[in-house]
Amino acid sequence: MPILEGMGQRWICLAACLFACFAFPSMANAARWQPAPTTAPWQWQLQGKIDTSVPATVFDVDGFETPAGVVSRLHGMGRKVICYLDVGSWESYRPDAGQFPRSVRGKRYEGFPDERWLDIRRFHSFAAPLKRRFDFCARKGFDAVEPDNLAGWENNTGFAITPADQLRFNRWVARQVHARGMAVALKNDGPQVGALAPQFDFAIVEQCFQYEECDPYRAFVREGKAVFEAEYELDPGAYCSEAQAIDFSAIRKSYDLFAQPWLPCPG
Repeated sequence: MPILEGMGQRWICLAACLFACFAFPSMANAARWQPAPTTAPWQWQLQGKIDTSVPATVFDVDGFETPAGVVSRLHGMGRKVICYLDVGSWESYRPDAGQFPRSVRGKRYEGFPDERWLDIRRFHSFAAPLKRRFDFCARKGFDAVEPDNLAGWENNTGFAITPADQLRFNRWVARQVHARGMAVALKNDGPQVGALAPQFDFAIVEQCFQYEECDPYRAFVREGKAVFEAEYELDPGAYCSEAQAIDFSAIRKSYDLFAQPWLPCPG
């Protein structure tokens, strides 16, 4: 085949792909996992050896600590796997901790002495290590990313973070994860759900039944997207009926997020 002719055909193919992506966005998203409401039950384990015997359909595990082989094993069992990462706070014990400038490390995260809030107003100064984190989630074969601490604006971070700053950062995170072919969760940030639900594929929420903060996340269900919810103190009998009524996938866990306890609401 003549070189010019081959190049012409490649340009035609590229143009066709770009047209399909922009004219038919659902085609561009077809390969990305898009969990629907009542996807249940789910498991959230961030400490200890991953217990693959838990009969959950979705596993949310630590991106650094979980080997690609475990992700592959869970896929072989028909599970979906979420990569937990901190993006809005700095953890001193992570191998890439030194790549975050000292100037963007703020006040300690309450209850976590080795963790500090990040100045997400200046996220471009630590975008490179975050991108590398998203890259290794993709290389390990994860289906989605749970980017934690997306609500710094509501907390005493040591920085004057505004709601607009938070929206800008959260949307950047979503774009980066999507660019790598994975789904992305909105972790908390209830007051801004209305503005963010279109850019995120599902939500992960903590203790919304205990603190009566579940209503904003129903926007995800209305868009046909799952809400994975965890309670730490309430007995399942206090919230499971309501969770079922509003199509949330709710579980009872302990704060340390080991494999057990794991008490899912009936599906």
